[in-house]
Amino acid sequence: MNDTTLSSEIAGPYAKALMSVAEDNNAIDQVGAEVADLLEVLASSKELTDFLMNPLMEPDAKKGVLRQISEGKVSDFLLNFLLLLVDRGRVTFLTPILKQYQTLLRELKQTVLADVVAAVELSEDQQHAIRDRVQAMTQANSVELSVQVDPSLLGGLIIKVGSQVIDASLRGQLRRIGMQLATTA
Repeated sequence: MNDTTLSSEIAGPYAKALMSVAEDNNAIDQVGAEVADLLEVLASSKELTDFLMNPLMEPDAKKGVLRQISEGKVSDFLLNFLLLLVDRGRVTFLTPILKQYQTLLRELKQTVLADVVAAVELSEDQQHAIRDRVQAMTQANSVELSVQVDPSLLGGLIIKVGSQVIDASLRGQLRRIGMQLATTA
């Protein structure tokens, strides 16, 4: 069993438990926003992530740090959930659990996630146009965009929705032309 399988087997039930608590408190959207903020904090601070993942750190120290970064910023039941993860020795799976919660929330709201890699920063109008296109393509209620900039695309963009990939980048077009030339030679 590899790490990602183990991670998803552990993250799934915890994410479902968090979703259940959020539903009981009529706060699934609020928790969704808080989860997004927590994921942003974890992604921006390697030191924090390393500290929480370190098995040699005392649970009380981890709880103190979680309280410090969360108190007043997240709902009490989410903070209690984070502390429970420390008690159960599952805080190392915090990021996969939070991401799984976001997946459950998207399923509940019939929202799809479109990963967009663009050669340049996209304007609001461009992002709106991409959302509309993806929404029409997937028949989803709404679309979340995760936009990254990669200048190596040379121009255009790549959109990934689930297992479907739309490569409208200049680099992709050049690659396809090169493959066509190679097969005709």
